[in-house]
Amino acid sequence: MRIVVAECAVDYSGRLDAHLDRARRVIMVKADSSVLIHSDGGSYKPLNWMAPPATVHERAPEPHEQADGVTAVWEVAHAKTDEFLRIELYDVIADLTYDLGIEPGLMKDGVEAHLQKLLAEQVFLLGRGFTLVRREYPTPIGPVDLMCQDDDGAYVAVEVKRRGEIAGVEQLARYLEQLDKDPRLAPVRGIFAAQEIKPQARTLADDRGIECVILDYDAMRGLDDPSTRLF
Repeated sequence: MRIVVAECAVDYSGRLDAHLDRARRVIMVKADSSVLIHSDGGSYKPLNWMAPPATVHERAPEPHEQADGVTAVWEVAHAKTDEFLRIELYDVIADLTYDLGIEPGLMKDGVEAHLQKLLAEQVFLLGRGFTLVRREYPTPIGPVDLMCQDDDGAYVAVEVKRRGEIAGVEQLARYLEQLDKDPRLAPVRGIFAAQEIKPQARTLADDRGIECVILDYDAMRGLDDPSTRLF
C-alpha cells in the first residue's frame, strides 16, 4: 500500500462529475489498484475513489500547472469503464509504501455469519438449480463467502452481508476480478446478498453487473410468522 499525505485538488469524471478544491488530504493506493482519497473527518468513507481495476500514471506538471504550484499530476483511469480521476499534488508532506501482506478476512458478527451458514444450506434462494461448491472460497485477496454453480454449471460468487453498502459491492467486485483470472472458473458472475441493500450500493452493483438478492433472516431460520396465523 502507498500512502501519500499532500495538499491536492481532485477532479473525477464518470457516472457524474465531481471536484475537490485544494486541501490537505490522505491518498491511498492499494495493491488491488484501487485509489482512495480521505480527509481528516467524514467518518470512514473516502471523499472520492477509483475502484479496481485501474491504472495510475504519474506525470510532471505542464507549465501552466507548474505556475499554479502543482508539483505532480496523477491520472487514474479505470480499465473497464470511462471513469477517470485526476489528482493535482502541491505540497507532498509524506509518501510511504508498505507491504501489508495477505489479508486473512473480516471476522463476521453472529448474524452475518449465521446468514452465510443458512444461505449455504438454502442456496435455492439464489436461483433455481443452484448448488453449493464451497463456503469461504479462497482468492488471493481473501475468501468470498460462497461459491456456487447455477443450473447451467456456471460459477457464481456470493458475498453475504447483514447490511449491503457500497464497500461490500466493491469487495465482491475485487473477488470477481481475481476469480476471473482462473480459466477453470471464468466467467464468474456475482451475487450480493443482504438483509437490506442501500440504494447507492444497488446502483453500483448494477453498474458492475452484480445481481442483488434480499435475504429474509427470520424466514431462513424458519421462525413462525404471526401474520400467517388464523388465531
